[in-house]
Amino acid sequence: MAGSKKPQNNKTFEKESWKGSVITAPLPPALVSCGTAEKPNVLTVAWTGVLCTKPPVTYISVRPERFSYEIIKKSREFVINLPTDSLVRAVDLCGVKSGRDTDKLALTGLTAVPSFNVAAPMIAECPVSIECRVREIVPLGSHDMFVADIVGVGAAKELLDDKGRLALEKAGLLAYAHGAYFSLGKQLGTFGYSVRKKKTPVRRREPK
Repeated sequence: MAGSKKPQNNKTFEKESWKGSVITAPLPPALVSCGTAEKPNVLTVAWTGVLCTKPPVTYISVRPERFSYEIIKKSREFVINLPTDSLVRAVDLCGVKSGRDTDKLALTGLTAVPSFNVAAPMIAECPVSIECRVREIVPLGSHDMFVADIVGVGAAKELLDDKGRLALEKAGLLAYAHGAYFSLGKQLGTFGYSVRKKKTPVRRREPK
């Protein structure tokens, strides 16, 4: 395209062929809460994300042998809670312990509180809680995918700026990649910044 600038110093990689495998990263190691506020359970799920914007649709993939699987399948509700890096130990414990024989909230010190739109509770220590109602369960193999409508979001008031925007970049969210947990790094840009026109500075006229 005439006038466009070619990106400079883009590194290329010589690749080798592997068999198909799960390798997408990083991911959010979400704390998924289910059950009720009176009888809650929580598990860690990394297989989650966005399926649609309008209407807002998300998913979690869960192994059928997990204790929470039957709870979610029966209630058809759950909450995706986004944890901060300070909750990394709790996130890991909720991924390796089972609710069949462990009160994971008591073990980790996490707090289940009532949600706004679903019976499944929110986790108070997480700055964002995404309330979900299952629309479809898709068997895929090792995991079943719970496709769900996002019916509400609980957002931390302290992360709202003066315009009501949720400043998630200040939350210190946790990330997961290939069996390891990470804090998010520095911001490199914002959506659309590569094509956004720079504002031309206004020149002040000098008095004659």
